[in-house]
This record gives sequence, structure tokens and C-alpha cells, in this order.
Amino acid sequence: MSGHLALILANGELGDLAVIRARLAELTPAVVVAADGGARYALALGLRLNALVGDFDSTSPEQTARLAADGTQLVRRPAEKDETDLELALLHAFEGGVEEAIVIAAAGGRIDMTVANVLLLLHPSLVGRRISLWVGSQTVYLRRPPGGQIDGEADDTVSLIPLGGDARGVTTHGLAFPLDDETLGSGPARGVSNRITTPPARVDLASGVLLVVHSPQTELPASFELAGS
Repeated sequence: MSGHLALILANGELGDLAVIRARLAELTPAVVVAADGGARYALALGLRLNALVGDFDSTSPEQTARLAADGTQLVRRPAEKDETDLELALLHAFEGGVEEAIVIAAAGGRIDMTVANVLLLLHPSLVGRRISLWVGSQTVYLRRPPGGQIDGEADDTVSLIPLGGDARGVTTHGLAFPLDDETLGSGPARGVSNRITTPPARVDLASGVLLVVHSPQTELPASFELAGS
């Protein structure tokens, strides 16, 4: 990963700290942005926040004062607003010039917020941006026409879920249950729980949007700790 990457800390559930820390060990983000209450995860993950974005209803005045003293940019928005804090944090990061964003702690807790966070991948201002959601060891992202590679190893689970309507002209390569110029309809769960047989796998599509959910076969054990942690 390069200096064109933003790491976004959302205000959902972080999950297994050891798994997230292990995944973060491979990153070199240019900026770290917290969506309001997501700031609480920075210390646990050994991260320095570049910006805190939101209405600050989940961050105490003492916390914001400490962050400001440490050089964190405070981007305060009104409590009465149309956007979620994560939405604002993503837009802020890309307005700053990054090319890719990884979001952690975007799931868990309230199901409405989890669904809304996933659907942010369809945000009109974020079309064409590379955004991934990390949920534990799982990775969630979009594939638009003409498609693209599906990262993962043999026997990893991959789900292809149409968002915003049917996905048409779907053809898969390197998956156990192939699709050949077919339609994945919005509603039926036909694309769930496929499996990589020949990495790197790939999906092509003519129209629509696919949510790709990659679940590795082998997860890091809960007791895993980085050296020196």
C-alpha cells in the first residue's frame, strides 16, 4: 500500500483486535481519519489521527481537546445534518487527494447503520473510488462493469451480491460455481457462498453493480499478537 491510501475509523464494532492489527501491519496509510466515535480505536491500534470528522456527539470535549493538542484536524459538522459521520469522513479523505480508502469498524451494533455504511459504496460522489470495508478478516468492495479481479486464495469464500438492481452479463472465472453471461437478480441469494478454486479469480459483468464479500478460509487465531505489541 502506498501514500495514496486513507484509513477510515468508523464508529461500529472493531471486532477481534488482533486480526485488525495484523491486517494493518501491511499498510502504510497517508492519512488516518476517524468518523466521530471511531477516534476511540486509534489508541488501541497505535494510530495517530490526522483528522476527526463529524458532529462530535460520540466524542467528549476532553477527547477532542487532546486530539487537537496532538495535531489532529477537527472537522466539526452540525448535529442536524443529512449525512452520517462515516459519509463525511470518506468525502473528506477523498477531497484531500487520496486514491483509495479502507474502512474498519463499519459493521456491528445497529443494523440500519451497518446497511447504510455498506450502501455508501454506491455514493454518487464516490463512484470510481477504490473503497474496501474490513469486517474482521473479511473484505467488502464493489465491482462495476467491466468487472475485475477477486483477490483471495483457493477455498476462500466469495459472495457476489447485486446492489441497486440486477447485475447482468455476469461471468466468473476461477470459482467453484461458475456463471456464464448470466443475471444475478436483486433479491434472490444465488451469488452467496461461492468458492475460489483457481486464484486469482475474476468476475466480468455487463451492467449493474456487484458487492463482493471475500472471506478467507484461514483466519488469524484470536490469540495472535504482533511482535512487540
